[in-house]
Amino acid sequence: MIRVLLVDDQPLIRSGFRALLDLEDDIAVVAEGGDGAEGLALAREHRPDVALIDVRMPVVDGIEATRRIAADASLAGVHVVILTNYGMDEYVFDALRAGAAGFLVKDIVPEDLLHAVRVAARGDALLAPSITRKLIDRYVAHPLDGGTGAGLDGLTAREREAVALVARGLSNDQIAERMVISPMTAKTHVNRAMSKLHARDRAQLVILAYESGLVTPRDR
Repeated sequence: MIRVLLVDDQPLIRSGFRALLDLEDDIAVVAEGGDGAEGLALAREHRPDVALIDVRMPVVDGIEATRRIAADASLAGVHVVILTNYGMDEYVFDALRAGAAGFLVKDIVPEDLLHAVRVAARGDALLAPSITRKLIDRYVAHPLDGGTGAGLDGLTAREREAVALVARGLSNDQIAERMVISPMTAKTHVNRAMSKLHARDRAQLVILAYESGLVTPRDR
């Protein structure tokens, strides 16, 4: 059973999501909260598998709530998915850096919401290549000062190559094709890089690749 926490300051949004999720045999909404502070307390109480958290809320917003969940070792099994009305807005990028596994637009179709919850519960990132490209576009518009890649020194050459391809928006299958390896081996390289870099998901892996200077916007 996938345990889900809903955190949104709009009761109508919460009730709509809950009604949909509770129809599924393998998903149960264990708690609801109206702001980030309440959501954090409920996460600690219920230890859900997935926390669907609105990005904009009173008291404590979704970004700060995500940051606090990611920093709490006891909540390592909680996968935060940010909810937003605006797609790839400026807040979502900050939320991904704070430790969110991905994000969903609130007008998502029911089938995609259910799929997203199941993907997040498995510990996979909710970043399709199209979303990764939007992250890259953000760096094009507002690039950070690149480093020398020193933060990636612990990676093997093949792991660094895989990380660079993730940062360019490639899926595991595309990485496998580019590196002439099997999809399973590509996934292994990516997962090992995430483990070594303490990245919670592919979103943070993309960010680390850019912040370290391994990849720059002109490499797209």
